[in-house]
Amino acid sequence: MSGAQEIRVLVVEDDPVAADAHALYAGRVEGFRVVGVAHSRAAAVRLLDRVPVDLILLDLYLPDGHGLALLRALRAAGHAADVIAVTSARDLAVVREGVSLGVVQYVLKPFAFATLRDRLTRYAEFRGAAGEASGQDEVDRALAVLRAPQPATLPKGLSGPTLEAVTRSLREAPAGLTAAEAGAAVGISRITARRYLEHLVTEGRAVRAPQYGQIGRPELQYRWRETAR
Repeated sequence: MSGAQEIRVLVVEDDPVAADAHALYAGRVEGFRVVGVAHSRAAAVRLLDRVPVDLILLDLYLPDGHGLALLRALRAAGHAADVIAVTSARDLAVVREGVSLGVVQYVLKPFAFATLRDRLTRYAEFRGAAGEASGQDEVDRALAVLRAPQPATLPKGLSGPTLEAVTRSLREAPAGLTAAEAGAAVGISRITARRYLEHLVTEGRAVRAPQYGQIGRPELQYRWRETAR
């Protein structure tokens, strides 16, 4: 998006750790700039009244109301920002309602950086289309960019459900986990668990440090990344 105007992003997410991660991810994608983070519906409304926003990364489960209720209120107030729902909600009725309110993409938690990067890149391409379409084919191609993203692939040998289980175990362990502990928690081998933990480190979602105090070589301790850096 060289030379193009930056797309201003608001992250609306009640979990501070997840909010920091989403802001970190969005800020790493060329052409996007995070202009605010809100942890509630009320905070999002206050921020939108002060700061111009092009795109909202919206969690649907907020402490003071459903994300779609926030979106309905924003539309009634004349806010035209596009929305990508970033949520664990899998109810297709909710998905349909979101589409009717202008949700342009859904990203299901938990997800890797590559998943959000793909959605944001496709959104930017769709948003950047200009001029008049020559016909139906060109309209279809423009919509296909937005509606038919290629699935983000994990490294060979890793699976989505296992990554979700390892991610959940790591987030629930404030002191962190070794590969052996993560493997025991999820029911996989230490070597397999380490591959998933290293993937989380590569994606910027976890950090690792040597754990000393035992006889022999220090063991790596993995922790969920608590703040965006």
